[in-house]
Amino acid sequence: MHGNSPHAGPAEAEPSIESRRALRRELVDVATSTRALLSDEFVVGAEISGNTDGLQATVAVQPPAGSVVSAGFDPDEDDATAETLAQELAAGAVFEAKRAAREGPRAAR
Repeated sequence: MHGNSPHAGPAEAEPSIESRRALRRELVDVATSTRALLSDEFVVGAEISGNTDGLQATVAVQPPAGSVVSAGFDPDEDDATAETLAQELAAGAVFEAKRAAREGPRAAR
């Protein structure tokens, strides 16, 4: 049979409502911690997406200048990892803003 056959294998189970809520809480915690580390010029966003591997949470930061910095995490990560992720995202966004500011005048010449 072909791989697209309805009998190709067991269907993936939908994530439970509890697991979605837990991931949403973790996502809000990481986004809130990231916002607390940055000034208002940085825009922090977050989303939950699903694929064949399960749920994935992503937090992204748009610095005032430069490219977006983002990171994803799985529902099974602990609070210490979430705090570390927030710190790394904030540091990456600040670094990206400084890099863009440093390169900006050179590009205009």
